[in-house]
Amino acid sequence: MAKTSSPQAPKGAGNIKSPLPGVILDMYVNVGDRVKVGQKLLTLEAMKMENLIESDKEGTVAAIVKQKGDSVMEGDILISIGE
Repeated sequence: MAKTSSPQAPKGAGNIKSPLPGVILDMYVNVGDRVKVGQKLLTLEAMKMENLIESDKEGTVAAIVKQKGDSVMEGDILISIGE
C-alpha cells in the first residue's frame, strides 16, 4: 500500500517523503537511476529502528534532496522522481 502519495494521484512522477522523523543511514539510488514500484531507495533510522523506504512510483530519479547522514522530519521530501 502506498504511504507517500494520495490514491487518486498519478503513480508516475512525484516526490518520496519521509514517513517519520529520523536520520538517513544509506542511499541505494543515484540521480538518473530508473526505479520501479517497490524498489528500495534508502534506509531511515527512526526511534532506534531501521526503516526501509521503498518507491511507490515508477520513473527516473530526478533529484536527491536529502543525503546520507541528514536528519529529516516527517513529510520532508527525500527524493524527486520524474517520468
